[in-house]
Amino acid sequence: MRTEKDVEAYLLRSNRRYRGVERRPGTFLVETGEGLPPLAVLVDPPLVLLRAQVGRIADATDGPTSEAALFRRLLQLNVRNLVHASYGIEDDHVVLSCALELENLDFNEIQAALDEMDVALTSSLVALAAQKDA
Repeated sequence: MRTEKDVEAYLLRSNRRYRGVERRPGTFLVETGEGLPPLAVLVDPPLVLLRAQVGRIADATDGPTSEAALFRRLLQLNVRNLVHASYGIEDDHVVLSCALELENLDFNEIQAALDEMDVALTSSLVALAAQKDA
């Protein structure tokens, strides 16, 4: 059975900059890239949850028609670009999230999920900006 220490070892092995969240044991903030939101990695047995806030819905839309177009675009991105993660809506924010089984988690699996989320964050900001301009 994997533990929080295993997940931290995988993060260390991946050469990613991260830090633990003092008030939330088992939670790490992983840097993604300049101007991009960090990924929160939460070890919550039996899962490891990866999550990033992409942006506010209001910042990506100009009204009901634009909101529907944004939701359609997010669903398209889920189908075309993502294997481990998915976009969703929480309150008035677009989030990118992923859940992995902790019990048999290995380095390659968490690395693939982190890499996918890095690429998605980079491309989603461009896609959402284009959606707003459309």
